[in-house]
Amino acid sequence: MAQYRPNVRESSMVSHLDRQKEQERYHAMEHLRENMQQLSNQIAVKLIEERLVETSRKSDLEDQIYNQLEKVLEAEEFELQYQTANLRNLVPRPNIISLFVTAFIVEQLLTFEWIVDIYGTDEEIYQVVNDQVSRYSQIS
Repeated sequence: MAQYRPNVRESSMVSHLDRQKEQERYHAMEHLRENMQQLSNQIAVKLIEERLVETSRKSDLEDQIYNQLEKVLEAEEFELQYQTANLRNLVPRPNIISLFVTAFIVEQLLTFEWIVDIYGTDEEIYQVVNDQVSRYSQIS
Protein backbone atom coordinates (compact mmCIF):
# COMPACT_ATOMS: atom_id res chain seq x y z
CA MET A 1 0.00 0.00 0.00
CA ALA A 2 1.43 3.35 -1.06
CA GLN A 3 1.90 5.97 1.60
CA TYR A 4 0.97 9.55 0.84
CA ARG A 5 3.76 12.04 1.40
CA PRO A 6 3.11 15.67 0.65
CA ASN A 7 5.78 17.32 -1.39
CA VAL A 8 7.76 20.32 -0.20
CA ARG A 9 5.63 22.76 -2.16
CA GLU A 10 2.39 21.48 -0.61
CA SER A 11 3.89 21.56 2.87
CA SER A 12 5.10 25.09 2.34
CA MET A 13 1.67 26.23 1.15
CA VAL A 14 -0.12 24.60 4.09
CA SER A 15 2.36 26.14 6.50
CA HIS A 16 1.88 29.57 4.91
CA LEU A 17 -1.91 29.30 5.18
CA ASP A 18 -1.66 28.23 8.83
CA ARG A 19 0.59 31.19 9.65
CA GLN A 20 -1.76 33.55 7.82
CA LYS A 21 -4.76 32.20 9.75
CA GLU A 22 -2.93 32.60 13.08
CA GLN A 23 -1.89 36.13 12.19
CA GLU A 24 -5.48 37.07 11.29
CA ARG A 25 -6.70 35.64 14.59
CA TYR A 26 -4.03 37.52 16.55
CA HIS A 27 -4.99 40.84 14.92
CA ALA A 28 -8.70 40.16 15.49
CA MET A 29 -8.05 39.52 19.18
CA GLU A 30 -6.01 42.72 19.49
CA HIS A 31 -8.80 44.76 17.88
CA LEU A 32 -11.30 43.06 20.18
CA ARG A 33 -9.24 43.94 23.26
CA GLU A 34 -9.17 47.60 22.20
CA ASN A 35 -12.90 47.86 21.39
CA MET A 36 -14.73 45.48 23.75
CA GLN A 37 -17.03 48.01 25.41
CA GLN A 38 -18.14 49.66 22.17
CA LEU A 39 -18.49 46.31 20.45
CA SER A 40 -20.65 44.76 23.17
CA ASN A 41 -22.85 47.86 23.11
CA GLN A 42 -23.22 47.80 19.31
CA ILE A 43 -23.98 44.07 19.18
CA ALA A 44 -26.70 44.50 21.82
CA VAL A 45 -28.19 47.52 20.02
CA LYS A 46 -28.25 45.76 16.65
CA LEU A 47 -29.78 42.58 18.07
CA ILE A 48 -32.57 44.66 19.58
CA GLU A 49 -32.99 46.92 16.52
CA GLU A 50 -33.20 43.91 14.20
CA ARG A 51 -35.74 42.37 16.61
CA LEU A 52 -33.65 39.24 17.06
CA VAL A 53 -33.53 39.59 20.84
CA GLU A 54 -36.25 40.99 23.06
CA THR A 55 -35.12 42.03 26.52
CA SER A 56 -36.39 44.00 29.47
CA ARG A 57 -32.86 45.18 30.38
CA LYS A 58 -30.54 46.24 27.56
CA SER A 59 -27.66 46.97 29.94
CA ASP A 60 -27.68 43.37 31.18
CA LEU A 61 -27.57 42.15 27.58
CA GLU A 62 -24.55 44.38 26.94
CA ASP A 63 -22.87 43.05 30.10
CA GLN A 64 -23.39 39.43 29.08
CA ILE A 65 -22.03 40.06 25.58
CA TYR A 66 -19.05 41.88 27.12
CA ASN A 67 -18.45 38.84 29.37
CA GLN A 68 -18.45 36.57 26.33
CA LEU A 69 -15.97 38.81 24.52
CA GLU A 70 -13.70 38.59 27.58
CA LYS A 71 -14.02 34.80 27.51
CA VAL A 72 -12.94 34.75 23.86
CA LEU A 73 -9.74 36.57 24.82
CA GLU A 74 -8.99 34.21 27.70
CA ALA A 75 -10.11 30.92 26.14
CA GLU A 76 -7.79 28.17 25.01
CA GLU A 77 -8.19 26.82 21.48
CA PHE A 78 -9.97 23.70 22.75
CA GLU A 79 -12.57 25.76 24.63
CA LEU A 80 -13.21 27.95 21.59
CA GLN A 81 -13.71 24.89 19.40
CA TYR A 82 -15.91 23.17 21.99
CA GLN A 83 -18.16 26.18 22.56
CA THR A 84 -18.66 26.74 18.83
CA ALA A 85 -18.94 23.11 17.73
CA ASN A 86 -22.71 23.20 17.11
CA LEU A 87 -22.41 26.24 14.84
CA ARG A 88 -19.08 25.58 13.16
CA ASN A 89 -20.72 24.86 9.79
CA LEU A 90 -23.03 27.86 9.92
CA VAL A 91 -20.98 29.81 7.37
CA PRO A 92 -18.02 28.76 5.19
CA ARG A 93 -15.23 30.76 6.93
CA PRO A 94 -16.62 31.89 10.27
CA ASN A 95 -15.04 34.54 12.43
CA ILE A 96 -14.26 32.80 15.73
CA ILE A 97 -15.28 35.84 17.80
CA SER A 98 -18.62 36.14 16.01
CA LEU A 99 -19.20 32.41 16.22
CA PHE A 100 -18.46 32.30 19.96
CA VAL A 101 -20.84 35.18 20.73
CA THR A 102 -23.51 33.71 18.43
CA ALA A 103 -23.22 30.33 20.16
CA PHE A 104 -23.78 32.03 23.51
CA ILE A 105 -26.81 33.92 22.21
CA VAL A 106 -28.55 30.92 20.65
CA GLU A 107 -27.63 28.35 23.31
CA GLN A 108 -27.51 30.17 26.66
CA LEU A 109 -28.97 33.68 26.55
CA LEU A 110 -32.59 32.56 26.93
CA THR A 111 -31.82 31.25 30.43
CA PHE A 112 -31.67 34.81 31.82
CA GLU A 113 -34.97 36.06 33.24
CA TRP A 114 -34.60 39.49 31.59
CA ILE A 115 -34.58 37.92 28.12
CA VAL A 116 -38.15 37.83 26.81
CA ASP A 117 -37.38 35.82 23.67
CA ILE A 118 -34.87 35.22 20.89
CA TYR A 119 -36.09 35.40 17.31
CA GLY A 120 -34.55 34.73 13.92
CA THR A 121 -32.33 31.97 12.69
CA ASP A 122 -28.82 31.17 13.82
CA GLU A 123 -27.59 32.59 10.51
CA GLU A 124 -29.40 35.89 11.04
CA ILE A 125 -28.00 36.26 14.54
CA TYR A 126 -24.49 35.36 13.32
CA GLN A 127 -24.77 37.92 10.51
CA VAL A 128 -25.73 40.74 12.89
CA VAL A 129 -22.96 39.83 15.32
CA ASN A 130 -20.39 39.36 12.57
CA ASP A 131 -21.26 42.68 10.91
CA GLN A 132 -20.38 44.46 14.16
CA VAL A 133 -17.26 42.38 14.87
CA SER A 134 -16.04 43.00 11.30
CA ARG A 135 -16.72 46.69 11.63
CA TYR A 136 -14.68 46.97 14.83
CA SER A 137 -11.86 44.74 13.63
CA GLN A 138 -11.21 47.24 10.83
CA ILE A 139 -10.90 50.17 13.25
CA SER A 140 -7.39 51.02 14.38
